[in-house]
Amino acid sequence: MTHPTAARFRAVVEKGDLDALEELFTPDVRLYSPVKFTPFEGRPMVLGLFGVLLRTFEDFRYVGSFAGESRTSSDGAEAESAVLLFRTTVNGKEIHGIDLLHFDEQGLIKEFTVMVRPQSAVQALGQAVYAGLVAEGLAPAPGADAV
Repeated sequence: MTHPTAARFRAVVEKGDLDALEELFTPDVRLYSPVKFTPFEGRPMVLGLFGVLLRTFEDFRYVGSFAGESRTSSDGAEAESAVLLFRTTVNGKEIHGIDLLHFDEQGLIKEFTVMVRPQSAVQALGQAVYAGLVAEGLAPAPGADAV
């Protein structure tokens, strides 16, 4: 059985409804990305990233789910968790991936880990997302710190 927040998250993402996403995340949510070593932290940054992702993905769809418990990356505590399997395309590269969601005691998403394959798709995704983050002012432009 799918966790209720995971089911709501899935429906909201499939509709592309960014406004409805906000209420599903804790204020200090962390998103672990396959293209960045450190997590994206805080609701505003994670929502900004989702805005970029929803514009970047082509034919995004969830294809399965699992629910259970697992340890979080941030504090190692056991938490209710859900895995959502997805397929999408970015710049002509087909991506297979999973979203691993960890929930707090109120059922909000406190930690989010994205894993994708193959490596060529990870690279295409990283380039597209970085360009989107720069365009949104959420990441510095290449060479901006060289000024």
